[in-house]
Amino acid sequence: MTSDKKQMARCLELAKMGAGSTSPNPLVGCIIVCNNEIIGEGYHQKHGEPHAEVNAINSVTNTDLLKESTLYVTLEPCAHYGLTPPCSDLIIARQIPKVVIGTIDPFAKVAGKGIERLKNAGIEVKPGVLEKECRELNKRFFTFHEKKRPYVILKWAQSLDGFIDINRSEKDFGQPTWITEDKALQKVHEMRAVEDAVFVGTNTALIDNPSLTVRRCKGRNPVRVVLDNQLRLPKNLKLFDGTAKTIVFNSKQNYETGNISYVKINFDKNILPQILNELHRINILSLIVEGGKQLLESFINENLWDEAYQFIGNKFLTDGKNAPKISGNIVYRENLDPDKLVVFKND
Repeated sequence: MTSDKKQMARCLELAKMGAGSTSPNPLVGCIIVCNNEIIGEGYHQKHGEPHAEVNAINSVTNTDLLKESTLYVTLEPCAHYGLTPPCSDLIIARQIPKVVIGTIDPFAKVAGKGIERLKNAGIEVKPGVLEKECRELNKRFFTFHEKKRPYVILKWAQSLDGFIDINRSEKDFGQPTWITEDKALQKVHEMRAVEDAVFVGTNTALIDNPSLTVRRCKGRNPVRVVLDNQLRLPKNLKLFDGTAKTIVFNSKQNYETGNISYVKINFDKNILPQILNELHRINILSLIVEGGKQLLESFINENLWDEAYQFIGNKFLTDGKNAPKISGNIVYRENLDPDKLVVFKND
């Protein structure tokens, strides 16, 4: 590994420390190197707070060394005023002579303008170091800005014989059919803690009465999204308990009450693009679709998904609702004893 790649790898490590806290901003890590030694490090810790470059520069003890240093950063320094000033201006003001960048920022207000500003100030700029890895780190951010929708993650649990639920009568409503055990459930809550929103259909909300919150690990609750065309879901469901922001897509009305937003869409047209457009509008970078079967298959059939998490429980159901069928590249497998996880990517 070359020296530049080694330094960028450290930036990637730092950037990951902000997972679950920076959205709708990207994950960014930054280091400052002088005479082959790291003299400053930083990462973007929370949305609205200083960016990685600012934190790295502020961590340098002897600021005179900045004029002899190279700044490494996973994403192009910003060139616009948002909640914080442009990082490119700070780099110029501190007279850092060289900047090595992982990937260009897809955000329209940056998108090469940061690099241009640095070059115009006489700073040497080297982009594209570990570019693939830097894009993968911020796949949600890139999808959001390039495809104008959230990054969509499908998720379901299925039995060894391929069922996601038993056939239930109304007397069985209110509790999920547990297919997987503790390690798999922990993994699901870890996913919720770092993604922006989680989505279920009407039947899943009614039959399973899920909370869709983070309880088995530390982290903030995702925004809960539910379909309720005719507004028939009872208000005593856990989704309406006010513990997390909840969006109800329906055909009747737009209004807000407490932590719940009702958003009207046209159910005579394809609803998925309407939902994804609205989530994009309110800066939701990523969405877990947790079911049920009909909703999951709608995303699969429309090819509106990026990853799929298939949890396979170590049990047989014999009969019930068939699990979704999906084709994609298997990119990851994990043993969650006694269960298994298979992750697909839609390429």
